[in-house]
Amino acid sequence: MSKLNEIKNVRHSRIKERLAFYLLCVFSILTIIVLALIVSDILVKGLPHISFNFLLEEPRKMGKAGGIFSVIVSTFYIVVLSVVFAAPIGIAASVYLTEYAKEGPVLRIIRYGIEALAGVPSIIYGLFGYSFFVVFLGLKYSILSGALTLTLMILPTIVRTSEEAIKAVPSSYREGSLALGATKLQTIRKIVIPTAMPGILTGLILGIGRVVGESAAVIYTAGSSLGVPDSILRPGRTLSVHLFTLASEGLSAENTYATAVVLITLVLIINFIANTLINKIFIARRR
Repeated sequence: MSKLNEIKNVRHSRIKERLAFYLLCVFSILTIIVLALIVSDILVKGLPHISFNFLLEEPRKMGKAGGIFSVIVSTFYIVVLSVVFAAPIGIAASVYLTEYAKEGPVLRIIRYGIEALAGVPSIIYGLFGYSFFVVFLGLKYSILSGALTLTLMILPTIVRTSEEAIKAVPSSYREGSLALGATKLQTIRKIVIPTAMPGILTGLILGIGRVVGESAAVIYTAGSSLGVPDSILRPGRTLSVHLFTLASEGLSAENTYATAVVLITLVLIINFIANTLINKIFIARRR
């Protein structure tokens, strides 16, 4: 009887496993279909209006005519500044949390705070950036104000992903390095961080994706001014803000979809470059 029960349990387990597998396949296919429908709709309506003139001309009539050159430049400034500010702070914080901080209530509170910050709506970051950077520090509406606000917004993502990547480094790597006479700092700098770099880059990719697609926090800090900013202390309009403005005010359906195509293409290019770098790092380390 016991053997029969075991056989029945194995069969039930296999049936449940197959059912779960088929459900996962169905949900995955549905997700891909929805994504394909959204992207294809944007591409079909936006690609016919993409041209070199559209990419290299300045917007005219508040975006109703002309191109998006200054919008692309402002987006580039904000993305680069946000990553430059957030990457060293986020990586340093993750190194401290994993390599130096001792387990206890204080560390649990810090991690809880980081997770809570990751769930704060972007509009809250925008209002904080406006009151602190724009008004209190006197930076006014500027690329710098927007970049600092977005830095605070993507820091929790970078810290958490970097922390998990560093945790995944085998402890034998650290022990071997210390046994050879390296200091803890040398071990972290030459062994731990290079090994965890693919995971760290993944966090940076997620942060860049959020920066590129963010509009609520940017519009309250970087402003919505057209024209190429001649300084990071000048206001500017990013692609997401430009897209929001065109769509909400109904200025130009053609330029709206064309801007959406550029935004999607930019995100895909960033992901492709980052994945290529990650793969090269893996290959280099395996060799």
